[in-house]
Amino acid sequence: MPTTPSRGYRAAACFLRAVMTPITRKDWHGAEHLPKDQGFIAVSNHVTYADPITFAHFLYLNGHPPRFLAKAPLFTLPVIGRIITSLDQIPVYRGSVRAKDAVDKGVEVLARGDMIALFPEGTLTRDPDLWPMVARTGAARMALETGVPVIPVAQWGAHRLLGRYKKLLKPFPPKRITVIAGPPIDLDEFRGQPIDNKVLRGATDRIMATLTTMVEDIRGESAPAEPFNMHKDAAK
Repeated sequence: MPTTPSRGYRAAACFLRAVMTPITRKDWHGAEHLPKDQGFIAVSNHVTYADPITFAHFLYLNGHPPRFLAKAPLFTLPVIGRIITSLDQIPVYRGSVRAKDAVDKGVEVLARGDMIALFPEGTLTRDPDLWPMVARTGAARMALETGVPVIPVAQWGAHRLLGRYKKLLKPFPPKRITVIAGPPIDLDEFRGQPIDNKVLRGATDRIMATLTTMVEDIRGESAPAEPFNMHKDAAK
């Protein structure tokens, strides 16, 4: 069974709920797909720095206090660091000998029946039209190591509240935020195999293809045939 959120976690959630309720209009669907009897990984597309708040809002109010993976430097900040540490969030040490610590901590959280919220892309999409891009493999690795389901949660609209890379919030008029959870992503063909780069890339691409299709449905548009690859583009 999931652990009960701490008093500090509940207080932070109440504060964010009070902030978000008057400035957003919920267009939420698919909460029935969120497992109630086991840990799981919820994955979402990432367009704006407001996404973690709208993502968490959806999950928390549907009975699933999220644990996010966040960049390690945030945990060292004087005030924010203490807050996110107290909220049981997970630091990510990219490009260091501790890079795998986040996956290990995530596995621990999932094993106790809690859930992890992840943006597989690891950063805001670089696609010029805000479509999901090629992602990192951390979500797939945790899913394959633990056997927990991966629930896709596509969202759209938070960028109208806070533009990509913008610092100025535009709370009024209230913005419609669409969040849709889908059924577990079928990763069976990747399970039970050695977890190598080929398996991880295949599972990750399946996760992102599912999210992209869901975002297409929300937007009523078609994504590019080939997702934007930030790493490929940087290598040119």
